Amino acid sequence: MRVPCRIVAEVLLKLKEEIKPGVTTLYLDAMAERLTRKHKAVPAFKGYSGYPFSLCCSVNEQVVHGMPNNAPLIAGDIISIDFGAVFDGFYGDAAITVPVGNVSQAADKLIRVTEESLYKAIEKATTENRLFDISNVVQVHAESNGFSVVRDFVGHGIGHNLHESPQVPNFGRAKQGIRLKAGMVLAIEPMINEKGPAVKILEDGWTATTIDGGLSAHFEHTVAITENGPDILSML
Repeated sequence: MRVPCRIVAEVLLKLKEEIKPGVTTLYLDAMAERLTRKHKAVPAFKGYSGYPFSLCCSVNEQVVHGMPNNAPLIAGDIISIDFGAVFDGFYGDAAITVPVGNVSQAADKLIRVTEESLYKAIEKATTENRLFDISNVVQVHAESNGFSVVRDFVGHGIGHNLHESPQVPNFGRAKQGIRLKAGMVLAIEPMINEKGPAVKILEDGWTATTIDGGLSAHFEHTVAITENGPDILSML
């Protein structure tokens, strides 16, 4: 799985370098597909349950599954880009949230805390812990910083399929859930809102947004649990 995960990491890094005012998410989508196919891999999201794009681009109050379009990004926006790839029958999946130009202090803090919560969660992905140890640390870190955790969408197992068991919530009580075992691979993905946790799905059937209009941030890594601790596969 390291191969598709590294392809995902490389694509996200190159996309991040392109994000600036005036760029469209359709441009980013085309770039992601071109780079992936250059590696002889296939975009994981395109065609998944009918999704028509390679990339999920969620801007500002959009939480996840935002559909690329021709609207240019504006300075002060934040954009979450979620991307997956398939290579030799295995999947990789990761996400980052990127500021577009200069952003507000609130947006900057939201991005920082969400990324911190991801790495705190990864630290809990060990054979000594249970599944909800991962979940709880995300919730505690987000809420202690004045943010809320999305409950309608969760992380997941990953391997020969994009979404496998177990589900990996970003909320819950520590020391609960299944015992983590070496060999498991999890897509851990905190989705954190500036205001309340409630979301709604737009008429396109995919784009999830906050109900209250607050900003949302999203970070994700594909992580293998080993006897020697967590191994972040989607990191260059």
